[in-house]
Amino acid sequence: MRTELSTRLGLDHAIFGFTPFPAVAAAISRAGGLGVLGAVRYGAADELACDLDWLDAHTDGRPYGLDVVMPAKKVDGVSVTDIEAMIPEGHRAFVQETLAKHGVPELAPDDRADWRITGWMEQVARSQLDVAFDYPIKLLANALGSPPADVIRRAHDHGILVAALAGSARHAKHHQDAGIDIVVAQGYEAGGHTGEITTMVLTPEIVAAVDPLPVLAAGGIGSGEQVAAGLALGAQGVWLGSVWLTTTEAELHSSALTRKLLTAGSGDTVRSRALTGKPARQLRTEWTDAWDDPSGPDPLPMPLQGLLVADAVSRIQKYEVEPLLGTPVGQIVGRMTEERSVQAVVDDLTRGFERTIARINRIAGRSV
Repeated sequence: MRTELSTRLGLDHAIFGFTPFPAVAAAISRAGGLGVLGAVRYGAADELACDLDWLDAHTDGRPYGLDVVMPAKKVDGVSVTDIEAMIPEGHRAFVQETLAKHGVPELAPDDRADWRITGWMEQVARSQLDVAFDYPIKLLANALGSPPADVIRRAHDHGILVAALAGSARHAKHHQDAGIDIVVAQGYEAGGHTGEITTMVLTPEIVAAVDPLPVLAAGGIGSGEQVAAGLALGAQGVWLGSVWLTTTEAELHSSALTRKLLTAGSGDTVRSRALTGKPARQLRTEWTDAWDDPSGPDPLPMPLQGLLVADAVSRIQKYEVEPLLGTPVGQIVGRMTEERSVQAVVDDLTRGFERTIARINRIAGRSV
């Protein structure tokens, strides 16, 4: 499962694994892929530094990357407090009413919200990068498209490749013009923020649009057969996120949320603005239903919605209130039926890839 891009990065397999959990990222890298740690949950730079220290010590010298959430346009002089002041009181009341309906306890005074969308803020994202550039990361990915030009230049000065997610060929071409190195073609099936175009259609469109830039296929990929399909469509690797959520290294291990993921079908997700303000695929829950109900308020635009629901999501997760408990996850959740180690997932991907190549060779009349 080697391609020109994976060879350039020193990988055994063209598998790029996004995860919010350092232990999962390290295990992906040790298994021969590229573990990419999501930075959005780190509000303080020292917290990110602590986990990067751990990651650096547990990858056995294998490459790893970082994913940030950073707007392409710089906005100066705006704080989180300024943004939170824009949230209507009616929306705050709706959140409290929904939590009260399900008997969700308050956080203890010494608890804090562990889930906050602050990485989009210019000062937060840049403080994360100030930390990250002190580590030997090989890839910097941005979930909000192309990062600002000065960030791309700075990454290149450190020998770091820059990737950006795209949901259309037009977006991908914009990323290429901005100077990024890799485009992640994220299809409709994917968990988190997605567009309207499916992976099967999107991947070859983006490959053609940005040639010769390498493309990673993302969305609905969780088997070796699907990896082979992505490479057959012209991608130089696959970007996987959802499949790692039920691994034994994930911090969701043995939780109520893990049980929900293991029993969910591919039809049990929904694209909803309830979490961040932008359409994001996640488990369908009574929380998403409440926000998608026309009788309730419309979700606020990003980043207001993320700030509004931060404490609520932390309360739901801490007390494992199952009717409301969810997470971003793609339609591949229907195949996630058992807890496995990261190594076992990678082994399964490689075996499935080999079976697929052998089958295609037989169809083509070639001996294997």
